[in-house]
Amino acid sequence: MADAYRKAGVNIEAGYEIVDRIKEQVRRTFRPEVISGIGGFGGALDLSKMNLKEPVLVSGTDGVGTKLMVAFAAGRHDTVGIDCVAMCVNDIVTQGAEPLYFLDYLACGSLKPEKAEAIVKGIADGCEMAGCALVGGETAEMPGMYRGEDYDIAGFAVGAVEKTKRITGERIRPGDRLIGLSSNGMHSNGYSLVRKIIAEAGLSYTDAYEPNERLTIADELLKPTRIYVRPVLDLLKDVEVKGVAHITGGGFYENVPRMLPPGLGARIDMTAWPLLDVFRWLKKLGGLRADDMYHTFNMGIGMVLAVSPEWADQALERLRSLGETPYVIGRVTEKQGLTLVNGNEA
Repeated sequence: MADAYRKAGVNIEAGYEIVDRIKEQVRRTFRPEVISGIGGFGGALDLSKMNLKEPVLVSGTDGVGTKLMVAFAAGRHDTVGIDCVAMCVNDIVTQGAEPLYFLDYLACGSLKPEKAEAIVKGIADGCEMAGCALVGGETAEMPGMYRGEDYDIAGFAVGAVEKTKRITGERIRPGDRLIGLSSNGMHSNGYSLVRKIIAEAGLSYTDAYEPNERLTIADELLKPTRIYVRPVLDLLKDVEVKGVAHITGGGFYENVPRMLPPGLGARIDMTAWPLLDVFRWLKKLGGLRADDMYHTFNMGIGMVLAVSPEWADQALERLRSLGETPYVIGRVTEKQGLTLVNGNEA
């Protein structure tokens, strides 16, 4: 075999081995609509099998960000793929769309088949959680661009929704209730600030995590992002949801207003749900103000739904039956922007 490319730092045979290793991981995510397997130049899905009269395609793309640097330091790569899927499909479901398929992009300096297999296993796990098919992707070995065994992953997902059922937020009105769905921790945002706080405190990711010393700091920070697709889609069968916001980068201040019509705002009661220990710990460790926290992190709420007051109780009951821990965290107001309050007057 010609070895000029290998001498330049690219191991083609490792790429072939990765494809062989991940075939079973990919195959277990397939939906009935998938009509092509892995290995071709593109994935194919038969949209006609979905029985939608006026299908609207909804797409999303995202990555994991500097959370990957925690994974590098901890030598753990089996959950960041879940994060990659979650960041895409959680965005798609905000419009009421069902995620159909997912594509991943893995770029690295040196291909390690075992590591790539662990990453793709996480992606396949996330796709199973979301009910979408992993129909293909790209693994790029780029020596000189990435240092050592560093890598980056990104994803792209496509979903579909009936045109008349697409959630746009345009029907949201003042007085509508805002229901928050619990996060399980940091998810995949704010890690540049987190890493700065930990470095300045002189801590290591292998150190004990103060709020629960049975865990390391890495254990806490690498919890994979929750995927909200199934509970939200199930809720939509029974409850009229007017708007959905995925609480990602920019925290509450950036993401809640994104689902609101022009001129409206939101009033959030910060005491309406329990603050997770990880956020208390980071606030104390970094000397952060509440304003910094709500501008950066999800603060224990990963998704916010807007419903009419008459639907609120039914929505809470249905979400609890689906295994969620929902809270009424505020309401829509006539005052534009986001207002945070410390009490039940929200």
